[in-house]
Order: sequence, then structure tokens, then C-alpha cells
Amino acid sequence: MTSQRSRRAAATLGAVSAGLLVLSACDKPTPMATVTFGTESVSTEAECYETLSAEQAAKCAREKPSKSIDVPQGETLRIGVDPEIADTGWALWINGEPATDTFKKTYWAFQNADLFATQPGQPAQKSLTVSVVEQKKGSTQYKGVWNFKFENPDA
Repeated sequence: MTSQRSRRAAATLGAVSAGLLVLSACDKPTPMATVTFGTESVSTEAECYETLSAEQAAKCAREKPSKSIDVPQGETLRIGVDPEIADTGWALWINGEPATDTFKKTYWAFQNADLFATQPGQPAQKSLTVSVVEQKKGSTQYKGVWNFKFENPDA
């Protein structure tokens, strides 16, 4: 009877240890960023989330986005970020290049966003990669990059 209890205790201890090992291998989810046009929204976790140099942040901002959204011409673009992103600060980058100043709010709206505007005589772009980049204002260090593919339904 003692050996049966010992085996059960050892099996239970082994199962608990294996479970803890699996849990310790999991990464903590990154904060979320969300973009909204009209009634359509998409959210994503960070493409990169660590201390990044300017070169690393630009490289992450050029990676293929996992989420996409149709962007009707003239609609209001709404960006929402988790509070910890807003505490640091964040900016929008388009196709790997900085496009706005740094914001310190969890929500920002851009009225009549015309992201696909082109020079006269040039075809409209079919898509853009728009990134939310977590950064302190004036700093050359970055913390995270969230990528979205904006698709032009009119192109």
C-alpha cells in the first residue's frame, strides 16, 4: 500500500513539474494595438517587443503584417493601444518610415485619413504597412512594433 501511494505521489509530482515546465516556456502576451475604420477593427500583438535600436525598429516595421483591414477613402482612422504603450509613447510609421509625432494617449483619431493619396498621374497604392511603434519622445530607443496591412479597396 505504501509503494502504491508513493507511485501516485511521484506521478502527481511529475505531472505538476511537467505542467510548470510547459507554463514557464510560454511567453507573456505583448500589449495590444487596434486599428478601426468605420465598423471594422483588427487587433494584434507586437511583431517585435524588446528594447530595439532605430535600425531594429525599422526592420520590424517592414515585416509582413499578420492582420489586414480595408481602408475606405476619407474614413476616420482610429488607433487604440494598451495603457502601457501609451505610458511610454507611440507613433505611426508608414512602410517602415516615421509618419507622426509621438502620442501619449490610449486612443487617437485621424479624421478623413487619405493614406493612399498619390501624385497626379501616378496609380493609387494597393496596400500600405502601417505600424504602431512604441517609443519615448525624442529617444532613439524603441520598445515595440505592431504592424497592420491597410488595403485600398478602390485600387
